[in-house]
Amino acid sequence: MKRKQVYTLLSVLTIIIFYFLNDYIDQKKIEKSYKEKSAPSATTNTYFLPSSTTGYVVHHNYYSLSYSESHEQAEWVAYELKKEHLSSNNFKRPYFINDVSITTKSADWRNYKNSGYDKGHLCPAGDRRFSKKAHDETFLTSNISPQKHDFNSGIWNKLEQKVRFWAKKHNGIYVVTGGILSNSSKSIGNENVTVPNYFYKILLDNNNGKIKMIAFLIPHKETNKSLKKFTVPVDKIEALTGIDFFENIDDSIENKLESNVNYNAWRF
Repeated sequence: MKRKQVYTLLSVLTIIIFYFLNDYIDQKKIEKSYKEKSAPSATTNTYFLPSSTTGYVVHHNYYSLSYSESHEQAEWVAYELKKEHLSSNNFKRPYFINDVSITTKSADWRNYKNSGYDKGHLCPAGDRRFSKKAHDETFLTSNISPQKHDFNSGIWNKLEQKVRFWAKKHNGIYVVTGGILSNSSKSIGNENVTVPNYFYKILLDNNNGKIKMIAFLIPHKETNKSLKKFTVPVDKIEALTGIDFFENIDDSIENKLESNVNYNAWRF
């Protein structure tokens, strides 16, 4: 090999090493920042949190989650979306990073690379635009699940926008969301991240002393159907997941709310 070719090859290798080294250093800085700020927020309302089938509940500053190590993602993510949380701030998207609060380590973002699936947020970045810290916290890999692009940008995005509409209309709501992790034969990456066959979202409005709920169970595929077509009783999602949602609510109220679909109380 000629000397000129050797110099060219060394130059290219140096650039590549420099690029990945900078990326690694930036990632470690961000992880250190989250580790220092990972204490539960004083505003976390555990009263409305679901049960955990894994016993692994983590409280971040702006949402809580129950992590399933066997599926390498959260079985649920829960948070309160207040009217004052709604904002049009447009922060720069950060890197997706591992959740240092998960002692067994959350799935690495590289599992999604060339998988054909989006890194689908469970707590959307769009629900946490009221501060950069809150926005960036949604990019922890414990808060994502593999989603087909047409699903993520289609019906799921439509539902996320509707949730923000209801949060404004009802002066704040509680949100619980996740994928149906059982009975899935698909996974991605070296860590076998489960690809759910369905995704769910459950909303609770507790304003004015009157509690109402609505739940959605949506097949993981593109669809042009209206959101109304995917409303189900909360009981159905509990049967599929083994999770007891809003378990602290009085049983007589909880059982009545969770066994019915009452979309007339929610303006579509």
